[in-house]
Amino acid sequence: MSKTWTNMTAAELGRAIDKGTINPVELCEFFLDKIAGHPLSPRIYARTTPVRARGEAMGAASRAKTGQRKGLLDGVPISWKDLFDTVGVETEAGSALLKGRVPQADAAVLTSATREGLVCLGKTHMSELAFSGLGLNPVTATSPCINDEKAVSGGSSSGAAASVAFGLAPSAIGSDTGGSVRIPAAWNDLVGLKTTAGRLPLTGVVPLCETFDTVGPLAHSVEDCAHLLAAMENRRAPDLDGTSLSGARLMVLESVALDDLRDRPARGFDDALARLARAGAQISRGGLPELAEAMSLTTILVTAEAYGIWGPTVETAPEKMFPRILERVRSGADIKAADYVAAWRRLRVVRALWADLTAGYDAVILPTSAILPPDAQRLMTDFDYYVGENILSLRNTRIGNLMGLCALTLPTAEPSCGISFMAGPMQEDRLLRLGMAAERALA
Repeated sequence: MSKTWTNMTAAELGRAIDKGTINPVELCEFFLDKIAGHPLSPRIYARTTPVRARGEAMGAASRAKTGQRKGLLDGVPISWKDLFDTVGVETEAGSALLKGRVPQADAAVLTSATREGLVCLGKTHMSELAFSGLGLNPVTATSPCINDEKAVSGGSSSGAAASVAFGLAPSAIGSDTGGSVRIPAAWNDLVGLKTTAGRLPLTGVVPLCETFDTVGPLAHSVEDCAHLLAAMENRRAPDLDGTSLSGARLMVLESVALDDLRDRPARGFDDALARLARAGAQISRGGLPELAEAMSLTTILVTAEAYGIWGPTVETAPEKMFPRILERVRSGADIKAADYVAAWRRLRVVRALWADLTAGYDAVILPTSAILPPDAQRLMTDFDYYVGENILSLRNTRIGNLMGLCALTLPTAEPSCGISFMAGPMQEDRLLRLGMAAERALA
């Protein structure tokens, strides 16, 4: 039976625990053994937490035996990106600058998830300080892509995606500032949810740019994402039964999002549109010319804040950083406060225009990424390739962050090519219901 556990979603594992056909302790040991024996594990997990995991699994097993389970995912093991604080265990955010950093408390979302019975398997590798959409990290480790082990897995939640895709965790928790949940989810054929900024607390989360930082799950199904979000909020998951695309109004975003689209992502997106239409979705097209201007504000808004957070630490030991990430952090050093304020004022205007444009739609849809996972070795040796691929990797996902939205990426028929659904702020439950129907149409 245990041989099939890696093929089950987190929700399916939870239902099996509820029926008594899976013991949480045996499930925990199964995944710990898989991690210990997998040849790619050192490139996926920064460290495991076996003592903690076994204790949490034993508690879940006891509750299951006495009929006191806390929820569907009580006893299900998951991985956590290495920027979520774990009490007594190193949290280093993929950077030598934070080597040996041991928090004294869990991150707030980890506390909530633990309270709901989830089992912490360990911490996964990531882009340094979460400042890249590629997942390339020569400082700690570069996680592999499920469809091409020579390619990067997407960043910055690179190990999070790889842990699920390679069967070393049923689900994972990552973070998303400009696409860091959605890109690795898409490139590894997973579902990824970017939550609205401010929905989940960032207490105990190593920051990159706190204004845009968000927490979100990566999983095999929309249902898993719904239950993981609920666990981090200590609430019941939304009801996903009876969902349908019939009459759903979807807008294909033509501004920026379809520019320079590579062949396979374009093929995957077109195929997905046809499937959604056959399932009853009403698909139209639209755009917002001002969106290109908003995209140009990213350097000011993100790098200025990132340098404000990390500048003093970085400048004490810049030689410890991967030069490409160091350059990105330092690019915020000379941005004027007046320019930062002006950029935010302009972004709020564009957000209002976006809200007017999209008010009549259930979601805006676009290819999750314009490109496929790039080759890791070439990224290390070809500067122009690195810069170009990094920009394009995050180009589409960044729209959701800039507009203050929630977003969900689903796999398409093309490997490593996702389709994203974006909805208004704090509309996660509605988006997940739509995503459940879309998931069936795209299967």
